[in-house]
Amino acid sequence: MEILWTGLHALTRRDASLMGYTSLWMFPIYGMAVFLEPVCLLLASFSPVVRGGVYMLCIYLAEYASGWGLQRFVGACPWDYSQSRYHVNGLIRLDYAPLWFIVGLSFETLFFHLA
Repeated sequence: MEILWTGLHALTRRDASLMGYTSLWMFPIYGMAVFLEPVCLLLASFSPVVRGGVYMLCIYLAEYASGWGLQRFVGACPWDYSQSRYHVNGLIRLDYAPLWFIVGLSFETLFFHLA
């Protein structure tokens, strides 16, 4: 998903190569998505607005914590949102809230269809 996102972002730079990229650090970070499984089960009876909001907060928490940890213990973080007007310590972008809301509900849908 990240490679698709960064590849499509190349369009904003008029880069026809549409080169997408990621970092090896992202594999364990994305692997943490497995911890959303019990959250999905707990939230199954709630409305999509509540579920999406909880997923969005979980994604923000994981993104901030993993970025902070990488900066603190490795000295580098694969992403830097400090150029955004809506960043928090360069680790999360508040304007991505709708995206994380939709991503969370999409992962939930995928989870329940594969379970």
